[in-house]
Amino acid sequence: MAEFWAEWGALAYLGAAAWAFFEGETFVLLASAAGKATGMINPWYLLVSVWLGSYLGDQVWFTLGRKFGAGVAKRIPGAERRLVQALGFLDRYGTLFVLSFRFVYGIRNVSSAACGVAGMNWAKFAFWNFIAAGLWATSFVAGGWYLAEFLGPDGVYWMLAGVGACLVVVIAYKVWRGIQRAAAAKQAA
Repeated sequence: MAEFWAEWGALAYLGAAAWAFFEGETFVLLASAAGKATGMINPWYLLVSVWLGSYLGDQVWFTLGRKFGAGVAKRIPGAERRLVQALGFLDRYGTLFVLSFRFVYGIRNVSSAACGVAGMNWAKFAFWNFIAAGLWATSFVAGGWYLAEFLGPDGVYWMLAGVGACLVVVIAYKVWRGIQRAAAAKQAA
């Protein structure tokens, strides 16, 4: 990851913002830890880039929820169930929900859309979403920074190698399953 930052420079921060636009807790933790271990990633630039990426991503999902309503969730597998769950949390907790939903795995993007579906005021959502994105970015950049402090540079390298190995295994498994399913479908036809 540090080599990526060294090679791409400022574009790497744009990549971090794009990653945070969709999701990215693990990525932000790893990037921050790698930054601490190598000194190649500026934590303040990382913080600002993932803050803005997360904020803009949730604003887009909010706008899509506002414009297209709950009907769009029916087209995305599993989203309708999560949307109903997010709407329940929004009814129960209001602004506190907006401040905290990005910390709950699996409902972040649906939650932003739920706020739009529920008809929340755009300016109110934008304000609280900006604060929440800052809290999220600060938490995970600081978490990665302190994780690197705890593990030390060698521990960070081993952690990054372990995550990379896990990614290779998961991708290989998904490719293998896809090949199996295609073969089964061809055989059934």
